[in-house]
Amino acid sequence: MAQAYLDNSATTRPCEAAVAAVTECLREDWYNPSSVYKPSVEVFKKLRRTRETILESVRGEGCEAIFTSGGTEANNLAILGAVNRMRGKQVVAVSAVEHPSVLAACEELEKQGHDVRTIGVSLSGELDWDALEKALSEGASLVSVMQVNNETGWLLGGERLHRFVNGRALIHVDGVQGYLRVPFDMKWADLYTLSGHKLHGPKGVGALIVKKGVKLAPRQVGGGQEGGLRSGTENTPGILGLGAAVGEMLKYGCDLPDKLMAKKLRLIEAIRREVPEVLVNGAAPEQSAPHIVNLGFPGVRGEVMLHALEGEGVYVSTGSACSSKKLKVSAVLTAAGLSPKTAEWAVRFSLSPHTTEEEIDYAAARVGALYRQLVRFQRR
Repeated sequence: MAQAYLDNSATTRPCEAAVAAVTECLREDWYNPSSVYKPSVEVFKKLRRTRETILESVRGEGCEAIFTSGGTEANNLAILGAVNRMRGKQVVAVSAVEHPSVLAACEELEKQGHDVRTIGVSLSGELDWDALEKALSEGASLVSVMQVNNETGWLLGGERLHRFVNGRALIHVDGVQGYLRVPFDMKWADLYTLSGHKLHGPKGVGALIVKKGVKLAPRQVGGGQEGGLRSGTENTPGILGLGAAVGEMLKYGCDLPDKLMAKKLRLIEAIRREVPEVLVNGAAPEQSAPHIVNLGFPGVRGEVMLHALEGEGVYVSTGSACSSKKLKVSAVLTAAGLSPKTAEWAVRFSLSPHTTEEEIDYAAARVGALYRQLVRFQRR
């Protein structure tokens, strides 16, 4: 049976270069990079080169790259670490459609007595700039907004946000869903998060990029690794696998976003031919991230379509992988103003550089055939 993996926002298949780097490290470069003899020093140098590659990829000259266990830890370190280094009660502004790791960190700040302001987002992916301005005018010291929304592909954190904030607060951008698929420059943010398994690297590794001069309180203490911000012996296989994956992604060059967009538009048009009534949830496809689209199939619940497609070898999701097992209406879509009924129909398709035209066409054909069967059983 043919297959089509279109859930790359949940995780990606590790590329061969990443697999090779992890394997080589486990077999040959297993030394502790903190030790002082030659094999350990060589491993330390490889970690340093990975940091340099990551920083160069976002024009992060003068920044630091702190390796973490993934995007969740990096987001926690950015938000809790930044605020906990500040004195007194702080005002923090965060968008209403952030990843659970960001929202949970903000809940922790509220428990500590800080004032968290939630900034709304429209269905077209527009931040409530008036609400953000109010938070800034009332002393917000940190603004946290994701670069690309994981469910809809909205483009939220970037140059426009930087211009609007204009140095009045620190900016944290969760780049987990955008890094290397949507251009980013560290002049637009003070803190930037990325995760290995979203870009064909291994799971269990990520990084937080920190602009020079930004002070953080560590969330994990001990031996003082990662500049004292993330103690613990470094996950050398994961880090070197991440570095290999970044290197492979960079080989696609500056035209990768255009190539991904062409694939996304092909998928949407192919599904529209099969299901003319399909809905696009969010911004116009050309105005959102090139690799994510959220579609609604009127009369068919998203999880029903998901499992029907699974039976045909097509893998998609109904939203964030971190909450998909809860089988509830997307909080992101409803927060943006979509009715709960319409949000029930949502299915997310997410692509990668490895997604083929054959996968796209097969998936669209199966969506059409299944929709025509399933819509007959819609609830009256």
